[in-house]
Amino acid sequence: MRRVLVVPAAGRGTRLGSARPKALTPVAGRPMIDYVLSRGAAYCESAVVVVHPSARVAMAAYAAGAPLPVSLAEQASPTGMLDAILAATPLVAASRAERVWIAWCDQVLLSQATSDHVAVREQAADHPDVVFPTVPQSPPYIHFVREAGGRIGRVLQRREGDAMPEIGESDAGFFSLSRTAFLEILSAYAAHAPVGRGTGERNFLPFLARPDTVATVALADPVEARGINTPEDLAMVESVLRGSDGR
Repeated sequence: MRRVLVVPAAGRGTRLGSARPKALTPVAGRPMIDYVLSRGAAYCESAVVVVHPSARVAMAAYAAGAPLPVSLAEQASPTGMLDAILAATPLVAASRAERVWIAWCDQVLLSQATSDHVAVREQAADHPDVVFPTVPQSPPYIHFVREAGGRIGRVLQRREGDAMPEIGESDAGFFSLSRTAFLEILSAYAAHAPVGRGTGERNFLPFLARPDTVATVALADPVEARGINTPEDLAMVESVLRGSDGR
């Protein structure tokens, strides 16, 4: 199966206190994005990395030696993850990809085992529009509200001011969409996607309540859901990596 990996990476590393774009910030001696692309290389033919225009030259220099072929798209304004993903649309449409993998640039700890689980599930007989791993979390940053039968009915987000349960079901910043789900269902959602009342951004996660067939798999290890947004996050992730010789 042909796949393309989309990596929204337009963050400037401000919260990390980094002098480099967030995606190029070193994590245990390697650029953050290197972990994401290396993991994706086992399944994907190519990647689209979405960058801020100010980071294009630095990312192009990195991409020359990246683990898989990289094309660059730009997100000039921080209007949200939905718009970052949509910036990759022309390059995804021009590809031969049957599935589109989306991974946040800071999900360094995701394991190959979790990628394997997603790849197996996306080829099941029901051919789900979307597959992604979830994890129980307390307190949750994100919570997927399930309807009868298990379908995702709503997506709650703490940063948008939603009332959150004590224990929730959260994502891990990694999603597999069918070509149709990316180019048609996501585009249709984006035409009317609301702006978050807390962030003023257009969020991607509420889209996961839109497709008819959404499948979830369990993370191989809950620590894989940990992203990198602060120096404390970075220290924690580096500690995990050094304890396991990387992932």
